Amino acid sequence: MYVIRPLVEKQPYQFPYLPPYAGVLRPPAEAGPDGHFDNIPIGTPEFEAAHAYACVRRVLDICESYLGREIPWFFEPTYDRLEIVPRLRWDNAQSGYGFLEMGEDEARGEPQPFALNFDALAHEIGHLIIFGVMRVPRFDPPHEYFAYHEAVADFIALISLLHFDRALDLLLRRTRGNLLIANELDRFAELSDEKQVRLFSHSLRMSDVSVEVHDLSKPFAGALFDILVEVYQVLLFERGLSDLDPRDFRDLRSELSEEELEAQLSASLGDNDSRHFVLKSALEEARDLVGEILVRSWVELEPETLDYRRAAEAMIVAAESGRGSRFAGSVIDNFAWREIL
Repeated sequence: MYVIRPLVEKQPYQFPYLPPYAGVLRPPAEAGPDGHFDNIPIGTPEFEAAHAYACVRRVLDICESYLGREIPWFFEPTYDRLEIVPRLRWDNAQSGYGFLEMGEDEARGEPQPFALNFDALAHEIGHLIIFGVMRVPRFDPPHEYFAYHEAVADFIALISLLHFDRALDLLLRRTRGNLLIANELDRFAELSDEKQVRLFSHSLRMSDVSVEVHDLSKPFAGALFDILVEVYQVLLFERGLSDLDPRDFRDLRSELSEEELEAQLSASLGDNDSRHFVLKSALEEARDLVGEILVRSWVELEPETLDYRRAAEAMIVAAESGRGSRFAGSVIDNFAWREIL
């Protein structure tokens, strides 16, 4: 991978105009004497470049650790490296054949670079990672394939966020370990307090959404989120950290109000520091179990025939054959509730 900073304003890549960029470039961000980039001042273009590279590299490392092998670029051998453009005057972000480029958002009145938004970066590299494992379709796939890409790229960003200690600590302290209530975890790519690009925590089923790709992605994304939370909650129950066993309910959010959930969980979860680290351990284990199930399911899928049912069945196979075998039932139940199975 490499990062470029064009000297003059660059337009987003669009076929047939693809990398490598042929224009004049600004000097690259430089590492400090110790070889690291933490010497670069926040708020500078160099910081945006270093941040974009680091986020992309981290998400790729996480997915490779779940898969157990290196993930190739789908655009090899045409290009052997990914070109990252950290900032364009453009209200979007995209990844494609040999490139990943980030625009900016003006929701707060002044441009906010997507290159500083971990979720946005993780989502875009998520698309390239899926292509790298599953390859690109040779002919037109089912319509649900495109919605699957959006849902899974979102979830890759979510799982990746949970690899940062600061994010885990903030989440658990604000919620006291109760992830069944609205919290930071279910907001994807939050740009301001008023604007959220996605919400994972919802009750939308297939019969509730349209065929528009982002709308259609919501039931699958919601099922992934529910599986994560259920695995976490089961681990808490098994370890004596919670009195609530989610396996006793068909759908916790519809059968219990938020107030009832809070009442049942608050007493057992507590808020002392020693309990915090045990909760954190459970969430980290749930994160890795579900992450492995998802990433390893890709090897079971052919992009030309991928629809939601096949994707869900592949996750069941991955669960049954891996460390998360005892949670295969949770995978089945949550996809069935979303009307995917």
